[in-house]
Amino acid sequence: MAPPSTCLVIFPSLSTYPSTNASESEFDHSDSVSALTNSISALTVDVPIANAPKPKRRQIKPFRFVDLPGELRLKIYGYHFTTTGEVLDLETDNYKRIHKPLCLLRTCRQVYSEASYLFYSTHTFRIFPIYGKFFRTKKPLLARMKPGPRACLTTLQLRLGPGWNRPPRGWVVNDALGLKDCINVRRLKVFVECDPSNDAFKGFRAEDGFYEGFSQELLRAVLDEMPWCEIAEFDANPSVKKSGAMMTGLLEVACNKGRRLAWGPEKGWDDGVEKEEDFFSTISIEVFRGWTLLNFSRRHITHLYSKAY
Repeated sequence: MAPPSTCLVIFPSLSTYPSTNASESEFDHSDSVSALTNSISALTVDVPIANAPKPKRRQIKPFRFVDLPGELRLKIYGYHFTTTGEVLDLETDNYKRIHKPLCLLRTCRQVYSEASYLFYSTHTFRIFPIYGKFFRTKKPLLARMKPGPRACLTTLQLRLGPGWNRPPRGWVVNDALGLKDCINVRRLKVFVECDPSNDAFKGFRAEDGFYEGFSQELLRAVLDEMPWCEIAEFDANPSVKKSGAMMTGLLEVACNKGRRLAWGPEKGWDDGVEKEEDFFSTISIEVFRGWTLLNFSRRHITHLYSKAY
């Protein structure tokens, strides 16, 4: 019997037929990546996707501040300048405390005219400086200001006491000080820190009546430069008496110039006669330019006495 014959079957190669699938080189990944990114960004809330479509910004309409009534604008200006302080002088922190709020004046001409007048007319400006390195300067704050701002001032302060043994040379009234430009000043505040005629200053003062005469001449010169000033307001530290040589001379100068007298809140004076205080009711030790360093009441003295014994 003959062996069965072998049948050879030959299959065609895969390369013989054209492939219906695209190769890796022909495949475009951009569409699939974009679709995948959009689907992920739609599900993601907190984490932003780099290629995610950005939401449109909502345009905020600017607030028309100038359209407000003038009374409201002035009230807002007053709140803006509350951190500048009541009395302005040459100090080291003026840039932080005063210069930054004044940047508001650069907004426009209308804001400048309104805010600048409110700022200069509602603050008290000290004529001669008393702080640190500015104490002996020859160019006080008023001399550094322009005539326009000086014309808006309504209140000035003359603080007497610092330098009672040797007043600075810059404390002089002249044309460079600019008092003639302060045409709207109606009130001059005179604050007396100390009275060198007190016996506590004996042995330290230059001579009897020196600083009292200097203060009177300084007040007289200031009032002569501003004849339109109507009110002279006097105030002092607790140790200063109205019946002392310092206050007696200053009050006489103000009365001779025809100014109306007023009294500040610190001392609590009035038009009546000053009440004589008990010796132990208030004891003040005043040194170094007349600044009050220690003030003891009767209760403090009793406490110290009991502690010592």
